[in-house]
Amino acid sequence: MGQYGTIEHGSDSPTLFENEIPLMYEVTKFFHLAAGLIWLGGMTTLLWAVRPTAAAQLEPPQRISLMTGVLARFLGLVAVCVLVLLVTGGLMFAGVDMAVAPKGWHSMLGLGLLMCLIFGHLYFVPFRRLQRATAQSDWPVAAKQLAQIHTLVVTNWVLGWLAVAAVVIWR
Repeated sequence: MGQYGTIEHGSDSPTLFENEIPLMYEVTKFFHLAAGLIWLGGMTTLLWAVRPTAAAQLEPPQRISLMTGVLARFLGLVAVCVLVLLVTGGLMFAGVDMAVAPKGWHSMLGLGLLMCLIFGHLYFVPFRRLQRATAQSDWPVAAKQLAQIHTLVVTNWVLGWLAVAAVVIWR
């Protein structure tokens, strides 16, 4: 069995499909990695650059308004990345016998699905509440939602790096 699974055919010569699988797999893997890098890099930027700078330089109404706007743009991008990750991950797993797939792949799948669920909760619950509170200038409620979002982003950041470590280290 090759790296991309087996394809049954009656000839010893490779089929057109066999010749295209490595390229399709590599293109799929590229988009998977790009989406993961955008998501992890964005979380890193938010956690260690944008949030601390906003907290140090802006009063709560300005800080909360800024973070609401930044999160609106970032979470929209993450939603696209989540879709790309799910589709490309599914495509890569579809061509592999799960019984022989590396343990790190299984770990990445489980961690990635958990991250997607956390993202969905973050987007549809505290972020929506943050948007409403910001629109109503209800700064205490908005601050509470930002704190919850921060905790969820830190959780996803840790899970993302665990997924990367699992797939790289645990073969």
